[in-house]
Amino acid sequence: MISQQQVTSDDAYKEYQRLSAAMAKSFPEDAMKTYYRTSFSERQLEIYLSQHFKRLDLLPFITDRPTFVMDAYLHSGNWFRAIGFVAQSIISYNDFFNFYKAHQKELTPKQIKGYNSMISFAHSNLANNYEQLKYLDSAAAEHKKNIRFNDTLSTISHPSAINNYGLFFYWTKKDKDSALINFKLAYDITKQHFPSNTLSASIRDNIADIYLDQNKDAEARDLYAMNFEFYKTAIEETTNARDISRLISAGAQLIQTNLNIENIEQAQDVFSELDTIVANAKTRNEFMPNSKLEYLSAKANLYKAQNKLYTAYAALEYKAFLSDSLAAVAAQQDSQWRDELNTITVDRVALKFEIDRMEKESEIKSQKTALRFTTLISSAFIIFLLLLFLGRRQHLINANSKALLAEQHLENAALKVEQLHLEIESKQRDLSDFALNLTQNQQWAELFASKLKLLKSGDPKIRHSVLEALELDIKNKVQLDSDTKVFYERLDKLNDAFYSHLNSKFPNLSKNEVRLCSLIRLKMDSNRIATLQNITLASLNTSRYRMRKKMQLADAVYLDDFIQQL
Repeated sequence: MISQQQVTSDDAYKEYQRLSAAMAKSFPEDAMKTYYRTSFSERQLEIYLSQHFKRLDLLPFITDRPTFVMDAYLHSGNWFRAIGFVAQSIISYNDFFNFYKAHQKELTPKQIKGYNSMISFAHSNLANNYEQLKYLDSAAAEHKKNIRFNDTLSTISHPSAINNYGLFFYWTKKDKDSALINFKLAYDITKQHFPSNTLSASIRDNIADIYLDQNKDAEARDLYAMNFEFYKTAIEETTNARDISRLISAGAQLIQTNLNIENIEQAQDVFSELDTIVANAKTRNEFMPNSKLEYLSAKANLYKAQNKLYTAYAALEYKAFLSDSLAAVAAQQDSQWRDELNTITVDRVALKFEIDRMEKESEIKSQKTALRFTTLISSAFIIFLLLLFLGRRQHLINANSKALLAEQHLENAALKVEQLHLEIESKQRDLSDFALNLTQNQQWAELFASKLKLLKSGDPKIRHSVLEALELDIKNKVQLDSDTKVFYERLDKLNDAFYSHLNSKFPNLSKNEVRLCSLIRLKMDSNRIATLQNITLASLNTSRYRMRKKMQLADAVYLDDFIQQL
């Protein structure tokens, strides 16, 4: 934690730029790879996160560059969201909004106008982040903020915000009536003020999906027909080109809805037109895999309706082959993503709490030093008075005996004070370990409560499987706690000399951190260590980060190598 007296605004800005330059050597901020989690190895992400958090700590001290600070918070929210750290993304977006509110008066009208689209984008992303974490009330509130913010702006962001609110009701809340109300409102605004914008087609697609859910196939067919005609000539705003994938999707949906209302002739007419579009897309390499699946599905359903079963079967067989191939690739990428994502997670709140705790401990230690000195002086004074009193009563005791007695009392008092100080430090470390364990147990209890909630509200058919899963979780936790206790008793006995050496070099390490060092020294991988300590990989990496801070290791020094050399 940086103190206000330690750094000026200019110093903080220069240090921020220095850190940014170091980070950009491997991962420039404007490079696409920086926004993909799979671009980072575990070691690279550990270093990048450490440097990024140092930059965030500097932002409150940069007081003369408000737009620079706002852009930095926005970038942080976008980057955390892109690589999957949703909770940290929420913190950065809220930091941006708080800073913007506090410094808006310092901006020119042109600057304020320039931030409008970014504010709307941040509101939308923040709402989506809350949805991912199941904070639905916060997500709904953020959607409403976005709508109110855009209500006075004559931009496409206004109907887009209303449409996003409709998608929140449709996908997350499963409230089709509320979703349809918002979709229709967004469509009316778009049709009136932005008729050529592709958002209008997206909203029509959303309304048609609800109509299909309500078995209103004819109404849905009319909307898909409008989209099919629209995408033939429409230019997508961001790419400045035709959206062939959406055109093929609209055609496939139009064929399917015609088949639903048994209008096979019109379905055939649309397919003939779509077949030509697909042929042209193939020649220009614009025929994407997902578009192939939609096209093949429409083709198979049309041939089936026409009783051309052999041709329909061939289309379905090719679709199944393509779908399996895409699923295999997606599964491999998803597995790689999850494995790598689980290696590093950052709990910024816990990190700040730990830093605050360390500062308070340092302050308490300083106060205890002064208190210990005062105690020694007081004890010496009391002993001196006692010796004077005894001297008056015992005239037969000579001066040498008095001096020896006084020295013995002083040594005993100093020893007791030192022992008391050591006991206090030990209790503080145990309390820190207990707090960490309590947090982990609370997380397990929250997971347990969520499963109970699922058990209460879920389908009776799945209750038995949920109960079995709960029973297995409880047995595993009880067995893990017992086995872990035995393991650590043996580990402590075998590493007594190492513990003494480590405590002499780093006396501020907690008991759990000393044990973590011994596990790293045994060359155990992160997954095994997390299992033994009954914590997540995210909490383990947070512990590793705190140890680096306590050991004052440079970014270039790898923690595991350092411990192996002790």
